[in-house]
Amino acid sequence: MRTRPTLSWTPTTEDLRPGSTDPGPVADALRAGGVLVLSGAGISTESGIPDYRGEGGSLHRHTPMTYQEFTASAQARRRYWARSHLGWRTFGRARPNAGHRAVTAFGRHGLLAGVITQNVDGLHQAAGSEDVVELHGSLDRVVCLSCGASGSRRDLARRLEAANTGFEPVAARLNPDGDADLTDDQVGGFCVVPCAQCGGVLKPDVVFFGETVPASRVGRCRELVDGATSLLVLGSSLTVMSGLRFVRQAAQAGKPVLIVNRDPTRGDRHAVTRVALPLGTALTALADHLDIPVDGGTTT
Repeated sequence: MRTRPTLSWTPTTEDLRPGSTDPGPVADALRAGGVLVLSGAGISTESGIPDYRGEGGSLHRHTPMTYQEFTASAQARRRYWARSHLGWRTFGRARPNAGHRAVTAFGRHGLLAGVITQNVDGLHQAAGSEDVVELHGSLDRVVCLSCGASGSRRDLARRLEAANTGFEPVAARLNPDGDADLTDDQVGGFCVVPCAQCGGVLKPDVVFFGETVPASRVGRCRELVDGATSLLVLGSSLTVMSGLRFVRQAAQAGKPVLIVNRDPTRGDRHAVTRVALPLGTALTALADHLDIPVDGGTTT
């Protein structure tokens, strides 16, 4: 019997230590340099992309597609691609916010050892951050499960538009994985297009819930933790092991773990501090404190 992956986590008394509003320890860590950033969905909420588990997070009303469901059921794939195709129109227009731009500024000033993101939105790169490790992949790419060919999501979007003329349902909400909330009736006869190379099944180049992060990617992240002076978690509840393992690795190595997240996280017991402030506000204040200019921009 298949079990669903861990999608939620219930804090214990040990996890409910109060957060701080003092960003001083984070400023000290950045000033010392060698900080490895691990970001989650919370850093993108100010760009109009909701998170999974915060107040109003999508997991309160929406269960993400799992790898097992996607590969086992043609109907599940039709539902996923219909909802994702509609969501992509909004998701693909999202722009970096102040938090993304602050991370980029820290990197340009030589304060970071790297950036690992659990997000699939590409907003760190859009803000100018370089050599970002996308732990869970990117919605900007698709891959064929049969022949392994990869391609652009924008190219796929054009093919889906052509195959589904008149598909214009109104979505109730957008989710962090780019999946828009649609009813079964709205999905209806949506036409899924196959791989242009072999006719196989196309999948977004992201790690679904229940799927394993590629070992080479995990190895690269572990190397970054080994080479960092400290680990700074931004906007992640650390519920899933894919990110929590790097917090544990850093803590076991005696490296300070600092967390900026409004709500308690599964990694709080390993952290020297958790700053309970909105990401954009906290990171902009940190940049000001360090006299580091943050490039302007707009959010959506």
